[in-house]
Amino acid sequence: LGDNVNHNARFTAHAASCYTSKFKQLNLTLLCAGLLGLPLMAHAEEITPTNLRLATVVNTEDTYHIAAERFQQLVREQTDGAVSVEIFPNASLGDERTILEGMQIGTVDMGVITNGPVANFVDEFSVFELPFLFPSAESAYSVLDGEIGQEILGKLENVNLKGLAFAERGFRNITNSQHAINAPQDLEGLTLRVIENEVYVDTFRELGANAVPMAWTEALTALQQGTIDGQENPVNAIHAFNLAETQDYLTMTRHIYAPAIFIMSLPAWNGLQEEVQKIVLDAASEASSYAREQNAIMEAEQLAELAEAGMEINESPEIAAFQEAVAPVYEKYGDQFGDYLQRIQEEVK
Repeated sequence: LGDNVNHNARFTAHAASCYTSKFKQLNLTLLCAGLLGLPLMAHAEEITPTNLRLATVVNTEDTYHIAAERFQQLVREQTDGAVSVEIFPNASLGDERTILEGMQIGTVDMGVITNGPVANFVDEFSVFELPFLFPSAESAYSVLDGEIGQEILGKLENVNLKGLAFAERGFRNITNSQHAINAPQDLEGLTLRVIENEVYVDTFRELGANAVPMAWTEALTALQQGTIDGQENPVNAIHAFNLAETQDYLTMTRHIYAPAIFIMSLPAWNGLQEEVQKIVLDAASEASSYAREQNAIMEAEQLAELAEAGMEINESPEIAAFQEAVAPVYEKYGDQFGDYLQRIQEEVK
């Protein structure tokens, strides 16, 4: 009996020791997971399968499409394929205004849209269109990704849209089919397509050009038919759309830094689970940074290819003369944007 008692006591102590050891091991595992930020399960809740329709007006060689594909990849990876992004390039869902209107009513989920058309929906976005506002890409990034840019991005919710991140169209430059441009007087008599935005129209009228606002899809046809003499766009767009075929002269005025914006339909955004909203927001931000990096890497190569295609490139126009000519644009619009213009000018000094 005594041996059995001793045996049972030893067994009970051993079992208690094992239990205590296992309990400590479980606590240690949970503690490590918390400290390292590791998920204790794949997702807090199962992600609902969702397909997002993302529209652009550009072709598949353009930086917008590069950004859209990067976004597509990141969302797929972060949701284990539960959320897919279907890209519609080449204005297959309409021009940029049509896409924005589609997002407002929920027939289009999202898009990468040029800043100019967005300003027709929220006035404050036009402040970024003022000529020669940003001295460098870095100064633009500081404003757009900082407090000022995020405040303005948030205003899209007032028109049933959700601003996600500022991507990039880039610094805009002038092309034409008639003659070289070095100073504002060289623009006199030229008919140029500009974005459908009043700041653009007034800027080029002050420079002496006949500024014609039109959608990009219409502009491409007009350039091919010769009904307009030129247009203005960043190097990536000039290259992507093979404008050297219709435009003989490129002047690197870098007159306006043009953001692009990842925008989502507010109804579509509100329909996403909170976890997916964070993934979409982070993916848009990372894809935007990636697009900026690609623009910087590709520009020198694109300029070389445009020159090889026969385009005459003026890399040193009389910038001071252009800046002086557009002073009336600041006088007209300076007070329209509240304190945003003053805040931007103070930040980029």
